[in-house]
Amino acid sequence: MGAYVRRASILLGAKVTLLHVVDPATFNALEMYMRSPADVTDDHLEAARERLEEFLHAEFSAADATRIVAAGDPAREIAATARNGFDLIMMPSHAGTFRRMLLGSTTAKVLNDANIPVETSRHAETIAPRPLEHREWLCAIGLGENSERLLDYAHRMAAQAGGHLRIIHAIEATGGAVPLQPDLAERIENEERGRAHERIEELKLQVGSQAAVHIAVGPVKEALLEAARQADADVLVMGRNPRPGAQERLRDLTYVVVRDSPCPVVSV
Repeated sequence: MGAYVRRASILLGAKVTLLHVVDPATFNALEMYMRSPADVTDDHLEAARERLEEFLHAEFSAADATRIVAAGDPAREIAATARNGFDLIMMPSHAGTFRRMLLGSTTAKVLNDANIPVETSRHAETIAPRPLEHREWLCAIGLGENSERLLDYAHRMAAQAGGHLRIIHAIEATGGAVPLQPDLAERIENEERGRAHERIEELKLQVGSQAAVHIAVGPVKEALLEAARQADADVLVMGRNPRPGAQERLRDLTYVVVRDSPCPVVSV
């Protein structure tokens, strides 16, 4: 993950802070029995500080990055720390349990609770980020109330990174209990495409974007992932419900796209 963070910091001219959270829920039962919780926590924090000082030292020296160690629930501490003036959270999505049980992960909780954009990527132990020269950005627009804010973010970030931005919008294929005649289904899809193009052009005008637009018809998740593959995107920007909480963001498409995306995802 460090290489991805390094690449992003160079592209965006950003300062990096490395955060590690000591989770008391993982403490050994014997040490908790033999000593006070406060003493055990202090020892774990001290050990974590020593490890963090050496962690990714080649990529981020002490002068290049601040290092923070905290104790508590990891997702809660990450979201709380991010409220102190940070612009972006970067963290791995993990390739194992996370990809099978996304909603049980720390990353999923951060996606639900954080009030700033979150970039997630598959665990980067065996894969490397794209070269700096490769700067293909893809923005998935759903045309809801959050669309202008989302496109404005993608437009500004792509411009700051010197990236080439494209827009993808997916229309669910016509279906239902009663099948439509092929010509009627085609006419409905064409009308939806036309309305979507008009709305996206309005959004582009509002944020000052000249990004090319592709509109796909079919399952939304599959359309977004296929667009990311075809564009050879090094980042996919998409929205998530701006209202946190288990009954809000957990219904979002963000989670399944993050789980299966071929490239890092920035959820806004």
